[in-house]
Amino acid sequence: MDKRVNIQWFPGHMNKARNEIKEIMPQMDVVIEVIDARISYSSENPMVAALRGEKPVIKILNKADLADPDLTQAWMAHLEQQAGVKAIACDNNKADDVKRIIALCKKMVPNKVGTGRQIKAMIMGIPNVGKSTLINTLAGRAVAKTGDEPAVTKSQQLIKLDDDIMLYDTPGMLWPKVENENSGYRLAATGGIRDTAFDFADVASYTAEYLLSAYPELLKTRYKIDELPKTDWEFFEMAGRNRGFIKKGGVVDTYRMSEILINELRSGKLGRITLETPAMIEAEEIIVAEQRLAAEEKKKAREEEKRLRRLKTRKNRK
Repeated sequence: MDKRVNIQWFPGHMNKARNEIKEIMPQMDVVIEVIDARISYSSENPMVAALRGEKPVIKILNKADLADPDLTQAWMAHLEQQAGVKAIACDNNKADDVKRIIALCKKMVPNKVGTGRQIKAMIMGIPNVGKSTLINTLAGRAVAKTGDEPAVTKSQQLIKLDDDIMLYDTPGMLWPKVENENSGYRLAATGGIRDTAFDFADVASYTAEYLLSAYPELLKTRYKIDELPKTDWEFFEMAGRNRGFIKKGGVVDTYRMSEILINELRSGKLGRITLETPAMIEAEEIIVAEQRLAAEEKKKAREEEKRLRRLKTRKNRK
């Protein structure tokens, strides 16, 4: 099935936060970026790399308990190929996982430890990756507002973690344009974008196509299907019928089934699932680069056409 999505969601407070982060970034010693282990590429904010420059960064693959463990390890190795990057898989519910972050901060900025000079660490992440819950566990107290909806935190705050580390919290930020349409679908499927900002059935259809290929056994087990169909719409028909989602006239309520699929993916009821692999992303980035180049060439052609029209108009006036 050919699908198109255009998910752009950049509230005003996110733009304000980006400008504030740009101003205080030079003061930071280390950046902590929280990403979703299920979408380790799509939940990375490209603005973080642009804003941090050469500062060391700790990539926290959060919600690792919901992700495919083998792919989490693959993503950690892939991310650490970047200069100045350390990666940790983390489950918000495990305090030991979270406290390793404090130890790593000190390891990455050893010149300040025990000197009375605080390490300044900025924590960043897109909406709904569990950043606020992570902060509360790090601090050992409720200092950050949490919620299941994206974009709960809307302003910066300072949090003292211990005598050596001061944490600068920032609002969850998406970037103005998601170039890779696959990333848009994955962000929507995992809850990084408000459900009102996209077509729910479209995202569920995209997700079902991927799961039929990548995690067929999980679908069979969860929805009691002995032999999976080949298409997403046939899957929604079959699974919806098995769940008893029947409307008048014996028609299956496939929309309700699509909601169930996404909600059970998000909650982990479907199983431990990762929606992208390093190899997939390498292929997608080639396509995105080609699309970007084509768009730039098209823009240049339009500008040249306008220039020629202006010249022609000037000549006619003479």
